[in-house]
Amino acid sequence: MFTGIIEDVGTVRKAIYRGKDLRLTIETSFPLEEVSLGESISVDGVCLTVVGKGEGWFDVEVSGETLSRTTLRNVSQGKRVNLERAMKVGGRLGGHLVYGHVDGTGVLIDAVREGESRRFSFSCASNIMKYVVFKGSIAVNGVSLTVSRLFAGGFEVTVLPYTFENTTFQYLRKGEEVNIEVDVIGKYVEKFLSRDGEDSLVELLKKEGYLSEE
Repeated sequence: MFTGIIEDVGTVRKAIYRGKDLRLTIETSFPLEEVSLGESISVDGVCLTVVGKGEGWFDVEVSGETLSRTTLRNVSQGKRVNLERAMKVGGRLGGHLVYGHVDGTGVLIDAVREGESRRFSFSCASNIMKYVVFKGSIAVNGVSLTVSRLFAGGFEVTVLPYTFENTTFQYLRKGEEVNIEVDVIGKYVEKFLSRDGEDSLVELLKKEGYLSEE
């Protein structure tokens, strides 16, 4: 589980296919002595497992299924990617709960500077948009953001200067694909509304493990 607060912008050193799967070597400034093999790291919003590491780099493997639904299918040497290590138990939740399970991709259709901030507009499919709400949380390439506007077939977010300068948003260009993960609460609400049982939404969230029983 992640928070959507990016810790580093890494660079893809190698991208090697092994059958339908892809192995990535990513350069990072992470203190890798603190990163264990088998640990989860979010790469552009995709939860991946560390399978190797060395001085200034680590390896992850991407399954064919994950490639089919994320922008990692187009990754190549030199691409910059957002990185975040999994949230520690008891750690502060600076953004919102991000699972690293990408729901699909969107496309950047506009980027406008507004004072020191920037407004980014993305188009995406209806199966994603049904979960996107005004002022709700959304993860774009792993970055926790707030939806500032909705329009037919897409949404808009405002990116503050610090976020822009410390994520791959500074490199995004019109027409480029991004990974999108909607706020999981919307999925639970939909599941609740489609049920015939008598459970309240709170009880459903507890059963699914999202809320504690206390």
